[in-house]
Amino acid sequence: MTRTGLGNRKIGPMKSWAIRTGFLQNYHLNPEGKIILTHDPYFKSIITDWYIHFFLSFGDHGLATPPDDPAEWGGWTWFVYSFLPEYFTFSPENLIYEASQVFEEESNNRLEKNFRYVLRAYTESNALESCQFVQNLDNKKYVTGEARFPNPYMVCYILAKLWERDFGDTTSVVTDDILNHPMGLAPILGIEPQLLQQQLDKLEIFGLIEQRRTVPPFQTVRRWDNPISLLEQAYGFTE
Repeated sequence: MTRTGLGNRKIGPMKSWAIRTGFLQNYHLNPEGKIILTHDPYFKSIITDWYIHFFLSFGDHGLATPPDDPAEWGGWTWFVYSFLPEYFTFSPENLIYEASQVFEEESNNRLEKNFRYVLRAYTESNALESCQFVQNLDNKKYVTGEARFPNPYMVCYILAKLWERDFGDTTSVVTDDILNHPMGLAPILGIEPQLLQQQLDKLEIFGLIEQRRTVPPFQTVRRWDNPISLLEQAYGFTE
């Protein structure tokens, strides 16, 4: 407050959003936050936008063990992991109707207000528009499933964080467990599980994973040391 001149009403939400978007831990920059501040202090990179989307998709729960129903973690999580996989094209009215069937205790006015923020976050140029995770066609129709993916190192960073959450220190997992996780990499990228295999193939080309597909069940073997190094490489990557 001293350095910015902003008051409590703005500083409080700013701290809250900085935590939810994965930059702070115990009110200080975490290791990822330090990397992003070094490489993209003005949040201009699509890598940063995907990083923010990744953490926002979990509400304020971060990488805790996922619930059986994404709606337990709130509207943003339900939107990413339940609504969008079912509706690749939708109107605001469609979204609010479906949300009202899930969040019955909320009024339509409140749902409209909250999801307006979500849609703006994904479609405004000063927010996460560069990801194209959700695209606004004419204010009456939105589409998903046509995202602009980040480079392989950022995709692998997301996979690595999910791997820590779901598989711990395991070095090899059944590939189907990656492809079909209901709160895993496919819905985070906004694609169907069968299309995620293309992303895994690309990660293999870059030596980030190994895929063993001689006999089923097919296995994926991780080849990274730690997620932080992947994030660092994502910012230094050039095609």
